[in-house]
Amino acid sequence: EQRLKKADFIAEGVDQTRRWFYTLHAIATMVFDDVAYKSVVSNGLVLDANGQKMSKRLGNAIDPFKTLGTYGPDATRWYMISNANPCDNLKFDLKGIEEVQRKFFGTLYNTYSFFALYANIDEFKYEEKDITLAERPEIDRWILSELHTLIQSVDDYYNDYEPTKAVRAISDFVQENLSNWYVRLSRRRFWKGDYQKDKISAYQTIYTCMLEISKLMAPVAPFFADRLYQDLTAFKTDKKAISVHLDDFSKADASMIDKNLEEKMHIAQIISSLVLSLRKKEKIKVRQPLKRIMVPVLDKQFKQDVEQVADLVKSEVNVKEIEFIDDTSDLLIKSIKPNFKVLGPKYGKDVKLVVQAINNLDKESISKLEKEGSINLSINGDVKEISIDEVEITSEDIEGWLVASQNNITVALDIHIDEKLKNEGIARELVNRIQNLRKDSNLNVTDHIVISLQNNAELESAIDENLTYIKRETLTESITFATQIENGREIEFDDVKTVITLKKI
Repeated sequence: EQRLKKADFIAEGVDQTRRWFYTLHAIATMVFDDVAYKSVVSNGLVLDANGQKMSKRLGNAIDPFKTLGTYGPDATRWYMISNANPCDNLKFDLKGIEEVQRKFFGTLYNTYSFFALYANIDEFKYEEKDITLAERPEIDRWILSELHTLIQSVDDYYNDYEPTKAVRAISDFVQENLSNWYVRLSRRRFWKGDYQKDKISAYQTIYTCMLEISKLMAPVAPFFADRLYQDLTAFKTDKKAISVHLDDFSKADASMIDKNLEEKMHIAQIISSLVLSLRKKEKIKVRQPLKRIMVPVLDKQFKQDVEQVADLVKSEVNVKEIEFIDDTSDLLIKSIKPNFKVLGPKYGKDVKLVVQAINNLDKESISKLEKEGSINLSINGDVKEISIDEVEITSEDIEGWLVASQNNITVALDIHIDEKLKNEGIARELVNRIQNLRKDSNLNVTDHIVISLQNNAELESAIDENLTYIKRETLTESITFATQIENGREIEFDDVKTVITLKKI
């Protein structure tokens, strides 16, 4: 007797529960003495942006063919799956598709374009033997660890019929880890230095990340994934790869995963995010170097982790030093507030006594609560345990500093800018303007130039102090000043105004 294999899952609207779902099982049981399928994915409804059911009468229906023609099927599908679980109702908003196009697909496209630009310049063909994991820089080992953690998570999500969790994890990896962190911190490796082990490792690492991403995203964005896959495999001299849909799905390699390294880099990301938020609050541009940040030490391991990523943090937030202070230092003033939404339901009529006890905690007790995650308080003779999520701990700004906290990590930023720092900031702004002018002049990234500037005393002082840096960053052979610059471009930033011309050598 030939038996039919039961389906892994069936997908229909919830209205099919007593019809199609039931009928298939009934028929399969009578004919084959078995069920027709293993799992059910019951689809929710697609509503308008306000949560109303779409109808011709209300005039709120979205034309699917017009939407697909405008935004493409991949972006539309990615938006729908990432915005709500398939079993939930979806509030459909065209602005959401635009956001997906910009934040996810745009970021991934720009990452590939960055790689392709420098890979073509260096004639990278992935012909070299893979650099071993031990020989790769720490930032390469970190992104590969995050990649294989992602592969395992996405595989599990797909197997559990959780596509929403899968695409959100992919999006987060591409935007936060690959683009905003790895590429930002590694970009100099691609356009500086000789084509040696470090640069080859960078190319191989970013190539591997994007290739695996093309496989992970393929079930949801088949067209974009296939194009990305084919463009990547075209770099190899062996062009056996035809389509991402004919390749094996990604498999996680446990030997590539280093959770300690991931945690260490996560700390670096939090510290950097806090410092950048303080800069934004004070309207201090990232190009303006600052002297230092202070980080309270939670424990010995925390200090070691921060020390190991200190160079990355300093580069990312543009500060010269990271100083460690004792968490109970008088330099840092902390305050604590009760979380009434959590405490009220938990303690009921005793909540006022609990709140009073929390408000009376001294700085040593607050520090202990931060480090250990909980603290015992004696209230009316009873011992009650207060956890870190039942309070809100904040740090106050101190004179000349800004303070911010997140996930029990606190940073204090020195916002004093002396003359030397100011001149370095001017030099960095000038480099940015020169790079923009190079781009507008259609120069290649390897072209060397000479620069002429209109006389400006403040600018001359800044250039004199940072001449080597400016030349190195812009491939400039010489910088001259003149009273009058003909046919130049006027540039202005902060309090500096001048005219500039550049000429390819």
